[in-house]
Amino acid sequence: MLDFSYAYLHLLKTKYEGLNLTNILDQDEFYNKQIIDSIQPYLESPIFKEWVQKTKVVVDVGFGGGFPILPLAKLLPEVKFIGIESRRKKVDAVQDIANELKLNNVQLVHSRLEDVFFDKPCTITFKAVGTMINYLPIIHSYHKDFAVFFYKGPGFKDLEGQDWLKLEKDWKIIEDREVNVPGTQLRLLYGVEPVNVPRGTSKSLVKISQFL
Repeated sequence: MLDFSYAYLHLLKTKYEGLNLTNILDQDEFYNKQIIDSIQPYLESPIFKEWVQKTKVVVDVGFGGGFPILPLAKLLPEVKFIGIESRRKKVDAVQDIANELKLNNVQLVHSRLEDVFFDKPCTITFKAVGTMINYLPIIHSYHKDFAVFFYKGPGFKDLEGQDWLKLEKDWKIIEDREVNVPGTQLRLLYGVEPVNVPRGTSKSLVKISQFL
């Protein structure tokens, strides 16, 4: 992963310098805080790993500068990674970076979560965006064969507050662990799976199966 980190940061500091895809430009810091930070949940959580290996499809929502989706795609070439991002410039730039890094298992999509229909089993990830109360209720599917993992900083539970109580009847907690990454603050990995089939119809929505 170290050679991958060098190549990734070189692209960010040269060809894509003007897009502000990361503010971490020191090589050692980038390796720990972007690359290792992206893959550590998979390495430390048997539950997250089990879901990824079971579904073989990871959908990363709001991938920004490509984290965690590109480091995970490098680590797991046998898994298909689909990124959902509402900012077109970042979609185009990160797809170009994925292509230059020869990550053939990555497909990035310009869309919003509420416009996506999860018609295939998958593992959904959120890193730097939103709260559970904002995102879980707008997931569309006609089945329950998926799990959602939030990878957040130490203030995540305080931010959620009592809002989680509004979701308990529809979602079951399957993972709640601390993740330790060198040189970073404490991270939390929180995973849930649906108790009931989420709302929604596939009409006029972007289907995940289109990218498999």
